[in-house]
Amino acid sequence: MRTLLFGLIISALSCYPVFAASVDGEQAYDLLFQEGVLDKIDRDKELVYQRTVTNNLKPEAAQRDTGDIALSFADDGSEMARLEFRQDEKHRAMGVFPASVGNPMIMVFYESTIRDMAEAAGGSPFYIRNRVKDALVQPAEVEAGEAVIDGETVPVRTIRMRPFAEDPNRDRMQGFGDLVLSVTVSEEVPGWYLRLVAETGPEGADDAVYRSEMTFEGLQEGQE
Repeated sequence: MRTLLFGLIISALSCYPVFAASVDGEQAYDLLFQEGVLDKIDRDKELVYQRTVTNNLKPEAAQRDTGDIALSFADDGSEMARLEFRQDEKHRAMGVFPASVGNPMIMVFYESTIRDMAEAAGGSPFYIRNRVKDALVQPAEVEAGEAVIDGETVPVRTIRMRPFAEDPNRDRMQGFGDLVLSVTVSEEVPGWYLRLVAETGPEGADDAVYRSEMTFEGLQEGQE
């Protein structure tokens, strides 16, 4: 039995914007790839994220990719973070990463979006990855706000990027030309990332071609 130590009640989690500003590429990158965010996490605990995917071009892929992602720590003192995808009783290893660098969930977010876009809309994954990588070092919109987590109001920041907004091939991307990447972070959330969303069309639109949301679910006792 695993004990939930820190949880987010999604129905009670609301983000309230305070103001938006543009930051340069270096500032945006530092927010997205914050270092040291795993340093204070007890090594016998694990961070759990829920991933929910909607993919109107590949519904079977959405079903395949919806589940939980758990981040735990190696017990051999190597300071490595392990990621595991869990769907019902099926568990699949996703890789091992240096915990000292930061939370690898940010790379899982981008790489899964790149893979999903290439699989659903076609096109070269190398081209898509290069456009996304370029967006990570460009000026970005940062919205400061607040989120209610377990009844407590905490400050958050949301970084938004549109990697294909000016792409000459956007009209051939079957809706992915409108892709928006949104990453919500907070020092009050273990592991830094509260929510990571990739979606086409208006935010939260029911008819979006694609939406992938990774939400921090909680900090809990690690599995044996």
